[in-house]
Amino acid sequence: MSDTPRTISDFAAAEELRVLSLKPVAAPVHGRYGPHPNQVYDLWPADDPDAPLVVLLHGGYWRYDRMHLTPFAAHLARQGFTVALPGFRRMGGAGGYPATFDDIALALATVPQGRPYTLAGHCSGGHLALWAGARGLLPADSPWHTTELPDAVLALAPVADLTGAIRAGLSNDAALELLGGPGLVEERLPLADPLTLLRAAGTTGVPTVVLHGDADEELPHAQFTDYTAVHLDAELVTLPGTGHYVLIEPGSAASRSVVDTLGRLSRPPAAPTGRSTQ
Repeated sequence: MSDTPRTISDFAAAEELRVLSLKPVAAPVHGRYGPHPNQVYDLWPADDPDAPLVVLLHGGYWRYDRMHLTPFAAHLARQGFTVALPGFRRMGGAGGYPATFDDIALALATVPQGRPYTLAGHCSGGHLALWAGARGLLPADSPWHTTELPDAVLALAPVADLTGAIRAGLSNDAALELLGGPGLVEERLPLADPLTLLRAAGTTGVPTVVLHGDADEELPHAQFTDYTAVHLDAELVTLPGTGHYVLIEPGSAASRSVVDTLGRLSRPPAAPTGRSTQ
């Protein structure tokens, strides 16, 4: 845990206020993926029924709801994606370990309805996206283990290393709270931390991009670089002059990079080329 208070520049504070003050956008479709009141999702269908599906996980240090991400979800839909934005149980209520992880697993088994999809998440939603992409590395007897993984993962300025987040005391020890407190970290970290899950395997087998700004003052940049140093085939994209929240600001230059990356991840693999051996 850190005793050093978080300080950010006036520029970063203005960016945070600007993006998080955007008016929420109501989704045209709402659904449920489970019986709990938080097990719901919003859906923005693209005009094209064959449009790529993006499942988007919101940030807020596992505490706050999804409303701040609705403008960006609607923006992605205008760019030609079908976008699903699930809610889930959060800390301060019924969430934290294990409920938050239960909900992500259930949402991903339910909301895509068998369609290929790219899983994207911002900040702590990026943590959950990276975790979900690594569920094939969990012990086989874990209730979260699965071989039905996302087709690709895009983590936007993610909390990728819970140990580092605990050490830095990010957002009033949010990662420590997520795991249930100091006495439970050792037991739960190997099941909940993307970086810890990767250490033995070196890859999740899922195409993964970590995208962040070089002017991000919300998270230590080691959250991004330490993860991609261990995930040997993950791609690290660093946007110059870009902060933490502008990634999810509709129409920003950073958001165009997000859209381009989602488009690239959503394309099916190219067919093999060259002379047939048959």
